[in-house]
Amino acid sequence: MKQPFSGLGIWLVSLLVCAVTVGLAFLFVDMPVARAVYPFSGSLGALGAGLGSAVLLTLEALVVLILALIRLTRGRLSPFGEALAIACLSSICAYAIDSNVLKICLGVPNPSAVFGGAQHGFNFLKGAHSSSFPSGHMVLAAAFCGVFMRLYRSAIRPLSALLCVAAVLLVLGNWHFVSDVIAGTFIGVSVGLLAGQVWRVHAGRNGARGRN
Repeated sequence: MKQPFSGLGIWLVSLLVCAVTVGLAFLFVDMPVARAVYPFSGSLGALGAGLGSAVLLTLEALVVLILALIRLTRGRLSPFGEALAIACLSSICAYAIDSNVLKICLGVPNPSAVFGGAQHGFNFLKGAHSSSFPSGHMVLAAAFCGVFMRLYRSAIRPLSALLCVAAVLLVLGNWHFVSDVIAGTFIGVSVGLLAGQVWRVHAGRNGARGRN
């Protein structure tokens, strides 16, 4: 009997598809779309003003702190509380890697810089936290959602829809290029799925020990 395609195999195929899609978007889609939405992007500025990464990270850190206090005072968390804590921590860690490693190494200017005269391309090891690729917002959101997608299968469709809406808004607001949000979503979901799987295995082992 043939073994089913492994999770790692599926991820590798997904990585290849994502890499090809990101490459094509980078070459042929990013700039035409950015130019098309540029005249209308200003109207979304006020909407996104209160949703900066610093605000989102602070909220996630606050949630983790509250959950830690509940764990200390009550001795346990509900399964949902555990999932929420893992989701927030995964999101924070994924964002840190993206902002401090990937963006610095790849150095792709954001749309504002490009329309200010910078070239839309890679500047290896010359990036900054404000660089565009991959999208930090999508990494942040997708890592959070990825944990719940792994632990609660019923959440896959609604969370996928929310991620699509977030990606579209980031492009329409000219905060990111299309390739940025595709790459950021893949990285974030990958981190979230991995964290969810590790936690699921850990919880299963602890449960088995408790029954012995």
